[in-house]
Amino acid sequence: MKIIGGQVFDLEQGFVSRDVCTDGALISNTSGDDTVLNAVGCRVIPGLVDVHFHGCVGEDFSDATPDGLQKIADFELSQGVTYICPAGMTLPEDQLTSICKTTAVHRKNHSGGAEVVGAHLEGPFLCMAKKGAQNGDYLHAPDAAMLKRLQQAAEGCVKLVTLAPEQPGSIEFIKAASELGIHVSVGHTVASYDTAKAAFEAGADHATHLYNAMPPLAHRDPGVIGAAWEVPHVKAELICDGIHIHPAVVRLTFGLFGKERMIIISDSLRATGMPDGEYPFGGQMIEVHGNRATILGHPETLAGSVTSLMGCLRQAVSFGIPVADVVRACTYNPAQSIGIDHRAGTLDVGKEASIVLLDEKDLSIKAIIFKGKPV
Repeated sequence: MKIIGGQVFDLEQGFVSRDVCTDGALISNTSGDDTVLNAVGCRVIPGLVDVHFHGCVGEDFSDATPDGLQKIADFELSQGVTYICPAGMTLPEDQLTSICKTTAVHRKNHSGGAEVVGAHLEGPFLCMAKKGAQNGDYLHAPDAAMLKRLQQAAEGCVKLVTLAPEQPGSIEFIKAASELGIHVSVGHTVASYDTAKAAFEAGADHATHLYNAMPPLAHRDPGVIGAAWEVPHVKAELICDGIHIHPAVVRLTFGLFGKERMIIISDSLRATGMPDGEYPFGGQMIEVHGNRATILGHPETLAGSVTSLMGCLRQAVSFGIPVADVVRACTYNPAQSIGIDHRAGTLDVGKEASIVLLDEKDLSIKAIIFKGKPV
């Protein structure tokens, strides 16, 4: 396939006028067939990578059902999200084990939809005070042996684990996670600046939905946010659904951390792509009205988003973030954060040919190609 006439995303230059060729499942220097795709009036970008979301179209990753995970993967691909690392909740170990096993089986038997590149354990190693929509009954102290059991159940595909590092044993847990090939993300925490910085210096390299479920940045108490900024290898997630973070703060954070360190996530729930109503989530019920999801009976407690990552991309652009910076934060940066940037996240020769064409004006999807095949 040869994609001609479009403005093509480039990691260093932003958008450039050039052709993109595919040969089988990979991007190549020359087209592997005679197919030509006219991309005039389009931005040509890599398929999106979501490293933090829970579900969509009535399905939740934590349900650990093969059919549910397949429906999630199918919907995500339809939204231009080609690689997904869905997040589990704070649940008992047996349920987390089921999630991990289901993920491993799905990866072996992939039959369409976005590729499930791993799992994100957003819990149970969190703190009660900032548990948010997580179920406090199942919170657990940092436990490296438990994490190892879960990674074994997942056959090595746990990529991320969220941790509140103020808990005893956190530094040892971070080091153990690294040995298991798992990236540690600081979140759902009341950690001080010193505690958070110690965690980052020990190897944690990710901040779970920055600003949400953590103390605010204060001039005498910079907390997790200040510590994350000071350690260059840390990348920061932002939920850009227009509900969780004010547009001015999105702009401020991109300016503070720089385009190289920002990861846009959806944190989407099973209610994404569904009508308003009540839905189960992590052993609790949530209530959805329009673009806002809250814990039932607690309208002040946000419970994740009902916006896909592609919707978050459009929102971030509408907030005034340059399109190229937003695309990077939805593709290369998250791919890099979980170690799949050798095959995803850019349109360089040799990468997998997972490509999305967006209308230059309204960023609507014009075409999706997944590993060389039109969707």
